[in-house]
Amino acid sequence: MMRFLLSVGIAVLAYSVGLAQSITSVIDSVRQQYAPDGRVALFQVTLDSAGTLTGKTNLPEAKQALLARLNARRMPVREAIQVLPAPSLEDKTYAVVTVSVANLRSNPRDAAELATQALLGTPLRVWDKDRGWYQVQTPDGYIAWVDFGGFERMNKTQFEAWEQTSKLIYTQPFGFCYSKPDRESQTVSDLVAGNLLTLVGTTKKFYEVRYPDGRTGFVGRAEAQPYTDWKASAAATEASLTQAARRLMGIPYLWGGTSTKGMDCSGFTKTVYALNGTMLARDASQQVHQGTLVPTPDHDFSQLRPGDLLFFGTPATPDKPERVVHVGMWLGNGEFIHASGHIRVASLDPKAPHFNEYEWKRFLRAKRMR
Repeated sequence: MMRFLLSVGIAVLAYSVGLAQSITSVIDSVRQQYAPDGRVALFQVTLDSAGTLTGKTNLPEAKQALLARLNARRMPVREAIQVLPAPSLEDKTYAVVTVSVANLRSNPRDAAELATQALLGTPLRVWDKDRGWYQVQTPDGYIAWVDFGGFERMNKTQFEAWEQTSKLIYTQPFGFCYSKPDRESQTVSDLVAGNLLTLVGTTKKFYEVRYPDGRTGFVGRAEAQPYTDWKASAAATEASLTQAARRLMGIPYLWGGTSTKGMDCSGFTKTVYALNGTMLARDASQQVHQGTLVPTPDHDFSQLRPGDLLFFGTPATPDKPERVVHVGMWLGNGEFIHASGHIRVASLDPKAPHFNEYEWKRFLRAKRMR
């Protein structure tokens, strides 16, 4: 009798393990379809030891697809999957950055890796909350965590009202907003290129502005432009991209940085294009999927034009996929500019004194983004 019960128990256990593996396989297939890149989509769903689906997602359609597939396979499960935005946010599921550069981290704590940055005036979608940290999504789709001091939460009505205001864009690498139309007055905050403020009025030498959190101040007219004027003239041309890139020379490398306070390789290329009215994806491994391929057979760079992006890394092998780990921008004459220690110019011409053999050896391909 004991042997019989033991064999039954083993069979039940094997069935349970097999069922759990099958359910996990379905979860993985849904994740691959709806959220293959966890940097831009949330589908954090698992099967717990009690046989309940738990986790969070900002994709209600993914949750529905998962439950439908499990039902079709006759795999009944309990589910406690939370669809974001989290209820604790109430109706304030939108936000706008209120500091010159907000640091967005991979996890909700100060010691977490810097994932990316968002500039003053950047609109955000808010998905979740953990103590004083909020999980947000930037306009380029990147999802990360920002602390409460870096942005102003809004409901949809407030957010739409802010979006409809006339804007001013700061165009210099660095500067300040002042409490009065006087450079000797108290500063309201620092500013960096790409910052957006509401344009309230104009004096002879200053623009009067308002921050998303209601603060007001004055910005020098020589340092900024009405956003509509800037947008109408912004164009990612060879000349404008080269000029923007060279203006950032010497800015230090910062992992996760996308601003003139510090930037990593893809943050640099993203910033250069953003300052010319074009949005790129956040990371090099994402940017490589944008644009049009430029032929570079056997390291022949003759077809490249200034502004083209160069991607570096490890090519695919039968055992491992390709890894894109670095990006720079072509300047012409064998030279490219990239973030490596700081923003610097290097050459892919073996005869040049500043030839970068390391990057030459790991060059993968080039893409034209305009």
